[in-house]
Amino acid sequence: MGQTTRRRRLASLLGATALAVTAGGALAAPAGAVSAQSADVDFATHCIPPPIAGIPPIDGTTTGRIAVDNTSPKVGDTVTVTYTVVKPAASNPTELALPADIMTPTGKVTLGGAQTGDVTVTGPKKNEPVPGKGAFPSFSMTGTFTVTQPGAITLSPGDYNIHTSYILELDTPCTVTNPPAPVSETVTAADDPPANTRSITLGSASGKPGDSVTVTGSGFTGGATVTLAGRSGSTQTADTATVTANAQGAISGALVVSDKTTSGVVAYEGSAWSAEKGAGPVAYVVIDDTPVPDGSQKLTTTVKAGTLSMTQAGDAVQLSGVDFGKGGASTGDLRTVTVKDFRGGPAGWSLTGKVTDFTGPGAKIDAGKLSWTPACTTKAGSPSTCRAGSPGTVGGSGATLASTPDGTLTGGEFTVDAGLSLDVPAFTPPGSYSAVLTLTLT
Repeated sequence: MGQTTRRRRLASLLGATALAVTAGGALAAPAGAVSAQSADVDFATHCIPPPIAGIPPIDGTTTGRIAVDNTSPKVGDTVTVTYTVVKPAASNPTELALPADIMTPTGKVTLGGAQTGDVTVTGPKKNEPVPGKGAFPSFSMTGTFTVTQPGAITLSPGDYNIHTSYILELDTPCTVTNPPAPVSETVTAADDPPANTRSITLGSASGKPGDSVTVTGSGFTGGATVTLAGRSGSTQTADTATVTANAQGAISGALVVSDKTTSGVVAYEGSAWSAEKGAGPVAYVVIDDTPVPDGSQKLTTTVKAGTLSMTQAGDAVQLSGVDFGKGGASTGDLRTVTVKDFRGGPAGWSLTGKVTDFTGPGAKIDAGKLSWTPACTTKAGSPSTCRAGSPGTVGGSGATLASTPDGTLTGGEFTVDAGLSLDVPAFTPPGSYSAVLTLTLT
């Protein structure tokens, strides 16, 4: 009888544990950042305790919420998903207290709309002790998915499983009774067109009227007809030629340049120039060799083209601190960047930036949490006018800080600044977090 009694007590203990994790697991993992569109949704849940527990299935209502780090991604972006069980279906039904850090959750988030499938999410092995008859707090699980289709993508809570490491290793799967569960979050993905990789080089940078310049290039569509053309500022001249790209997208041809106002050469696919299917302009100068009349003297000087460069007022930015449990905006200012465009050609420039994840004491803050508000000032007398980039997320994929357009004659001096704001999740572990913001001038 003594041995039988001990077995019954063990089964009772295991059963209480299994029932507890079915109800939500008492996990105290911090919830992820919730976007404005996130909504708590209720759905029927069917949970099956381990057979050794001797407890029948539990049917109840779970409240869940899905949050994402980016509600407006582009095709190819990676979106971080947080699945929070806000209110489990039940409480601890016994007087038996459950110890801390015995439960590990995993689950699925269901995608619908423009993109379908499941996102696997996981949570840490971390929970506070739960007293007998005590209520279970919420717990969170995170995962990622890559956007493959443009359009509205819905996210709904899916099945989850609680693994316990207490006396024995046990699993308690919980399934959505009537899948899919209601939609908790929606992201709208934009179709990001592929980058234009077309480029050209010239065999010479100058020539007399009527000279031929060799044009070579790459990145064009295999087999496409490509037009070579002279440019006078932003206007195409009458000097044109056509070549055919090989199977690898490479081109090579000659362009006779007669127009004395030519300042550059371009190459493009299609019937007319477009930035999406073109390359250049590459600077080219026509040397005027008109004979000097009798009794006259021809005076010549040279303006030497310089370079495109940038300098920074410093290489360290200290953002303001935030409180644990509150989180919010950690703000600061980008060190002023000075851009000098002394090339003297028709091409503008673009200054872009991208940032790494912020890393700290055993945790990280996603790069997508950093946003900026750019500003750009043009020095008086500069041929070009600087345009500030749009306010918004910087992230790991990058964003434009400032730029100038192509023109008949470009150049000048410019100062670029930006206000920075890092959206720190409320329960980020205390400590110092750092990231590297890389600026690229092209």
